[in-house]
Amino acid sequence: MPTAVDENMIPDIRYVIFRKCTPAWEMPEQKLDSCNLTYFVQGEARYTINGQAVDLTPGSLLVLPSGSVRKGITFPDRLMHCFSVDFVLQNAKNQDIVPPFPFSSLPGRHEDIVHLFHELSFAWLNKQPGYIIKSRGLFLQILHRFLELIIFKVDSSAGDSRITRAIRYMAAHYSERISVKMMAEMAGLNPTYFGLLFRQEMGISFNRYLIQIRVRNAVDMLTSGEYKVSDIAEACGFTDVSHFYKQFKLIKGFPPSHSLPKKF
Repeated sequence: MPTAVDENMIPDIRYVIFRKCTPAWEMPEQKLDSCNLTYFVQGEARYTINGQAVDLTPGSLLVLPSGSVRKGITFPDRLMHCFSVDFVLQNAKNQDIVPPFPFSSLPGRHEDIVHLFHELSFAWLNKQPGYIIKSRGLFLQILHRFLELIIFKVDSSAGDSRITRAIRYMAAHYSERISVKMMAEMAGLNPTYFGLLFRQEMGISFNRYLIQIRVRNAVDMLTSGEYKVSDIAEACGFTDVSHFYKQFKLIKGFPPSHSLPKKF
């Protein structure tokens, strides 16, 4: 079961750098006055964290809380390239929190994460209007990817691209008539093979996954209190109200009426 994580993490970014080391580069011993996240993408380095030596290779990640003491060196024949971010992390109550990662891990080098870091570095250096918001959004995406890889033990970028496209289409068009045959044609696959591939990737059948998407959207509409149940059934792609009730109860374990806001 995945580790529970407080998802109300709000980063306050203090400093961003893409560090490309020279042969003489050396990080002197320093005590951090904020958290630091460093992602190593090329070469090798040896850091000492609170007196403990750590050898770092491409794909390594260091996440250090404020107050940590660090120093580091690289190697002339294996010069280190890394992204480094100084930040403070708070929860929804404006309380400082410790990043939910081990101080050293090896999530591996992932090109989508490298791309996000380059975008973050570019936004931070150029400081165009709104760059604080953009930088925070990019950093949250980076934190989410590391949470996936390190804490939740999943990799959303590793799935079959044809199934990923199908899922995105379903999320955008759940109110329309969607079938295995239709999605298989979009993916250029035989319907039977597409159905098997979908179950292999997602762990459930195509139709079951589609119903879950429809029910999740129905819950949002019900809790808003702005729609009639019959309108919600149609808007979420169910053929009739009775089918909606049946599938909703199968998925949620209670009828749609239990999701309606209480009247005062």
